[in-house]
This record gives sequence, C-alpha cells and structure tokens, in this order.
Amino acid sequence: MLGVASIGAAKLSLAAGGMSLPSYSDSAKVAYVLQGKGTCGIVLPEATKEKVVAVKEGDALALPFGVLTWWHNTPESAAELVILFLGDTSKGHKPGQFTNFQLTGSSGIFTGFSTEFVGRAWDLKEADAAKLVSTQPASGIVKLTAGQKLPEPVLEDRKDMALNCLEAKLDVDIPNGGRVVVLNTVNLPLVKEVGLGADLVRIDAHSMCSPGFSCDSAYQVTYIVRGSGRVQVVGPDGKRVLETRIEGGSLFIVPRFHVVSKIADASGMEWFSIITTPNPIFSHLAGKTSVWKAISPEVLEAAFNTTPEMEKLFRSKRLDSEIFFAPN
Repeated sequence: MLGVASIGAAKLSLAAGGMSLPSYSDSAKVAYVLQGKGTCGIVLPEATKEKVVAVKEGDALALPFGVLTWWHNTPESAAELVILFLGDTSKGHKPGQFTNFQLTGSSGIFTGFSTEFVGRAWDLKEADAAKLVSTQPASGIVKLTAGQKLPEPVLEDRKDMALNCLEAKLDVDIPNGGRVVVLNTVNLPLVKEVGLGADLVRIDAHSMCSPGFSCDSAYQVTYIVRGSGRVQVVGPDGKRVLETRIEGGSLFIVPRFHVVSKIADASGMEWFSIITTPNPIFSHLAGKTSVWKAISPEVLEAAFNTTPEMEKLFRSKRLDSEIFFAPN
C-alpha cells in the first residue's frame, strides 16, 4: 500500500554519539521525534548558512524538497534518538520508498566523480581530492570519536523549523476523550511546501475515535507512538478491509475514502499521522458534527428503513460528543 499511495515511511535510530551524515532526499517529508533529544542540522535550498536546531521527543519538522539534513545524538545521552519520517514519494525514484543521497562516506555522491572533476570543483590537487573523498569509510551513520565536537544548537534557528506537538496549543481537547494537535502553515510554515497535512492524536483509556473518512481523495498513514488498541477500516460495498490490534510501533494506511475508527485499550493510545493533502477535510459518521445530524429525519428513516421512534432515539444520541467518545 505504501507503493500504491506513493508514501514513504522510515525510522532513524541513533545511539549516544551517533551521527547521521549530511544527505538530501528525493521526497518531501515530515519528521517526528519519537524518543530522546539531540541536534538536527538543516540547510535550506539556496541558504548560505545551516540552521542548527535542538530537537526532543514530540518535535515535528517539515522537510521540503532539496533540504539537506544531518542528525546527532549527544555522547552523554542515556537514550537513543529515534525519528520517524513520513512523506510523499510520488516524485521520487521508487514509489513508496525514500531514496537518500549521501554527500560523504563510502556511498557519497563524490565517490562517483573522477578525482579530476572533484579536484576542479573544490580547487584541490587531485591527490588531496582523492584523500578527502576516501577518508570517511562509513556509509550513512557514524559514531563520533571522543573529543569530536559539532555545532551547538541556536535557539533562534528553531523558529518556524520545529513544533513540539506535546507542548503546542491543542486544536481539539475533549475531557476523558482525547486531544489533537494539527500541523498547519501557522504553527509550522514549511508544511505548505511539503504539501502534507499532519497531526498528533492522543486518546484516553477505552476511548473511541469516531468513524470518519477523508473527503478530498487523500490517503492517511498512521504510526502508533505508544499505547495500544483496535482499528477497523471499511471500504466499498461495506467490506471490512482491516481489523487488527495495534500497538506502539505499528503503522497502517487508510485508503482513499475508506472509513476508519479506533478504540484504545486501558493504556490509551497515541498516534502521529500524515494526510496526502495540506488541508485535509474529514467527514465524521458519529458525534454531534456527523453527517447524520445534518440529514433530515425523513431521509434518515427511509435510508435505514426504520420507524420515526427509532429515528428520534438515534438522533438523540451523541449530542454533546464530537470526534472522541469516552467509555460509558
């Protein structure tokens, strides 16, 4: 389904002192810090200076096409730095898969050029160019040696580059139900360039997320951050296409126009999702904002082939509940 939807998904895990070498990708994506804290270096297209951003659990970063990044977990860290990447691969080399282009290391771009070309490009003697290109034997990830230093994060560089979803203003807050933070062009301006919508959702123990679907032909990709529960997805002809238990580390895709609903276990559940449109519109099929509340009683009676009494009972429910339903 990742290939069908042209969506990429990946995780990067860095142990203490680990560094992901500078690279760029063939896909625009959103990064979400699942665990730990560290540093991210970002060079925007045509920028003359990198931004060095301190990152921690709950941070979301929008990474458009052409952005060069590096990541680092501090040597004194007691935990791994783990980052989730979700993005659009429709313009990438392989639908459903990110392709990264390393600038250095054994698979770096300049290992493919002749020493003549590298020397001319960098104004170095060919012997020096060959030495510089071959000095880093690793590929992708290295562990810095004792004493190696990287730039310190700059507080001002974080502005407009990262949003902490665990600390941000809530877009939805339903007591005993759940909470939502939506990434948008106001709280994270680069979301517009990425072309994706994203949100962090946390629902409480045994709460339910209303059945609903994306109205704008978008795919939804969801990664369960923590907790556990059950999910059901229903497609055309009323066929249940997915019914499974999900827990921290699970990833699933909701195809276009399919209806999805989730119920949390006793631990509650938290997930991070992207939608393949920057301004997604959802239609809910339960709760006070559902389509049922808008449909006239006569149409509802005819559609369900039911009595006026049953229609009144049905319409009288969920008058105060929105998209999350606490257990009775």
